[in-house]
Amino acid sequence: MKRTVTLLIILLNLHFGVSQTLNNLTTDKNGNELLLGEINRKGLAKNSFNQWFSKNYDDYLVNKKVVKGFKSLLHSYEIKVFLGTWCGDSKREVPNFYKVLDAANFPENQLKVIAVNKTRNAYKQSPNGEEKGLNIHRVPTFIFYKDGKEVNRIVEFPKETLERDIFKIVSNKKYTPNYRVVSQMDDLLNSKTIDNLKLDESVLVSKFAELVKGSRELNTYGYVLLSAGEIEKVLYVFDLNTKIFPYKSNTYDSLGEAYFASKNYTEALKNFYKVLSLNPDDGDAVKMVSTIKNEMKQNPSDINSKKN
Repeated sequence: MKRTVTLLIILLNLHFGVSQTLNNLTTDKNGNELLLGEINRKGLAKNSFNQWFSKNYDDYLVNKKVVKGFKSLLHSYEIKVFLGTWCGDSKREVPNFYKVLDAANFPENQLKVIAVNKTRNAYKQSPNGEEKGLNIHRVPTFIFYKDGKEVNRIVEFPKETLERDIFKIVSNKKYTPNYRVVSQMDDLLNSKTIDNLKLDESVLVSKFAELVKGSRELNTYGYVLLSAGEIEKVLYVFDLNTKIFPYKSNTYDSLGEAYFASKNYTEALKNFYKVLSLNPDDGDAVKMVSTIKNEMKQNPSDINSKKN
């Protein structure tokens, strides 16, 4: 009997523990409210979040004709949404997405919504790690699953409209999400070694230069990898970005930061000097040069270990 009661208490604790983690409310360093982890509509419809959620939901005009065309198809899908309650794109697109789903009578139990963080140490991450392995580099990201497998996704904003993008996805029409270069880079990093990728580097630089719309695409992806501790991949991505955008100081700044994080101070210093050669007035780079030199004085063993 005692064992049964104990088991019941554990199960109740687990149940209420899960319930308590839903719509986890916190604040950032400036005191702004954030939601982190799994959330639902109720979480977005209260506190400071309701100011943008309700307004954008009410203001959005749904294309009911397009919704009617995919309504029955959509019901065989499950959807995961990753957003940042701190993110302007999420504030705009997520309420609109909810309104489209409502117009389609989409079952809310087939929708899972995850709020991610924005800090450097937990960039685009959720406390429970739901984003792991899903290449969440921009928010919002809407992932469509069928029979447990990802079919496609809408990344940050629709290519046309939410309705038309959803229609293409659930109708199995050709649809390529935004930031195609990041998807290809992620696939390559998961299927090949860094050494193999370096052998094809000149081909990749030429190919990606045609696909990428700006240095921030791979830069943002690199910081997601950095936050996840994937330092070898980070260094490769940031280095590749400097070759695609050799005259953009921010690419060398990011590479220098990654080298600094890996305690390779010599390479970090080299890249921040490159930043200053392109942008002599970059105050942050000046501060980093000073910081790196201090680290090199205080930790000479780290410098020698990187040389060896």
